[in-house]
Amino acid sequence: MTRKYILPLFLLVQIIFLRILRYFPDFIEGFYSNNLFVRISHFSRTLLGKIPFSVGDCIYALLILSIIGWFWKIRKTWKTDWKDHLLKILGKVSVFYFFFHFLWAFNYYREPLFEKMEIKREYTDADLLAFTKKLILKTNEIQLAITKNKNEKIVFPYSQKESFQMILNGYNNLAKEHPYFEYEILSVKKSLFSVPLTYMGFGGYLNPFTNEAQINDLLPMYNFPVTTSHEMAHQIGYASESECNFIGVLASVKNENLYYQYSGYSFVLRYCLGIWQYKNEKLFNQLKKEVNPGILKNYKESQDFWKKYDTFIDEGFHFLYDNFLKSNNQKDGMDSYSKFIDLMINYYKTREL
Repeated sequence: MTRKYILPLFLLVQIIFLRILRYFPDFIEGFYSNNLFVRISHFSRTLLGKIPFSVGDCIYALLILSIIGWFWKIRKTWKTDWKDHLLKILGKVSVFYFFFHFLWAFNYYREPLFEKMEIKREYTDADLLAFTKKLILKTNEIQLAITKNKNEKIVFPYSQKESFQMILNGYNNLAKEHPYFEYEILSVKKSLFSVPLTYMGFGGYLNPFTNEAQINDLLPMYNFPVTTSHEMAHQIGYASESECNFIGVLASVKNENLYYQYSGYSFVLRYCLGIWQYKNEKLFNQLKKEVNPGILKNYKESQDFWKKYDTFIDEGFHFLYDNFLKSNNQKDGMDSYSKFIDLMINYYKTREL
């Protein structure tokens, strides 16, 4: 066998290996997520955390330029040497695929959080309604405590840099109750690609190679804490989008700062109202009337922001990301973002908001 076939064949071996690996979540949980990955992520965040800009974004920029340069270089030989070029591409994808999983993505195959925390996944409409009403009361209470006027929207008073530091308070409080959510060594950066991210419809992402949390710095600021907390959940080894929404909300609402609590509670409430809008519009309109107008103004702020950047581009990337998630053991794809509501409802059945 010639050397040019080795890496493409290794890609096939990796794909088969991952198909088998999904049946051994306990092994991944013990050996990788709670052992090897902890060491890798601590090393990455220690090495890169204090660098003020996103190293991962710079690497991606150089990678994109090198790919464009390579395709330009081979443009005249693509038809005649297509087989060799294809093998080179598959070889590079194979290396990328290996490091993607070794450095972070094996976490897609770990034990589900609802099993780890012994939380039920099912809920009834009555459960959802009771939870939504409690959320409305809590979010109204916090909005009024901050603004002293139920008609005023929340205006976030901290800079993005301050916000990153202050989020640690919520994670520290969360870890006192659930030690496996402990977060150490901050490595959260404003993304250099915030404009493209916005057109793609994303509030942030984790760079799996550098373990830097990248946040879209164009976002409405009241959303900033819960979005950052979500990406930080990815950093500590949780790959599922629904689980990271759940952890991100908990880290926000357990923060001692009211603005952070508001970010978390208003985020969950928006999802709950969205479910009712889909399930029962009459009930949705009744519930909406109970929400302080200032909160609805924040929702409108978010809606207007995303609408401004709404193009065919975000639909295309959402389609691609949906299939990416499904291929990585997340059968619900993009719908998994909203699946965290079942965790929230059942978590708070025995707890006060």
